[in-house]
Amino acid sequence: MNHDLMKCVERIKDSELREYISDLLEKVPTYFWEIPASSTGKYHPSYALGERGLVRHTRAAVQIALDLFENKTICTFNDLEKDIIVAALILHDTVKHGIPGGKYTVSNHGMLVEMVAEYDVDSADEEEVLSILFKAIRSHMGQWNKDYRTGKKVSPVPMTELEKFVHLCDYLASRKCLEINFEHAAV
Repeated sequence: MNHDLMKCVERIKDSELREYISDLLEKVPTYFWEIPASSTGKYHPSYALGERGLVRHTRAAVQIALDLFENKTICTFNDLEKDIIVAALILHDTVKHGIPGGKYTVSNHGMLVEMVAEYDVDSADEEEVLSILFKAIRSHMGQWNKDYRTGKKVSPVPMTELEKFVHLCDYLASRKCLEINFEHAAV
């Protein structure tokens, strides 16, 4: 696995989920590790632009989640839910330019991550975790869930608190007014 996200993956406490995410990162399109977070440069802060900007955006979203987890006033997630949030943020943009990949962001990219994921579940609990994980990834775009050209809805909006939290972390990581100091980041 690319070492850029190793610290993020290591934050997942559940060993089965951590191994699953690690294995899945080996299967994502190689462009994920190289491209900027914004294909046009319009929608992300400077740290997320340029080569490997999407990986930095991903790290920033995970860092924001980790920081918000410490705020007990707003964060009441249990350990497994926190693991699912971190996993969703790691994977949320891994197929941002589609499969096999084009020049620009594909509006339904949250829906495509499952195409890369091949999994056999061994238990109902494991199936439930993956269901929650992929719902959070599918809905990470929030209100920006329409195709740019057609205006047609291409992904769901977040419904659960976990899904809304994943969207919030991604949203904050994309704000131009917020910069992440990676020297002081945990991931």
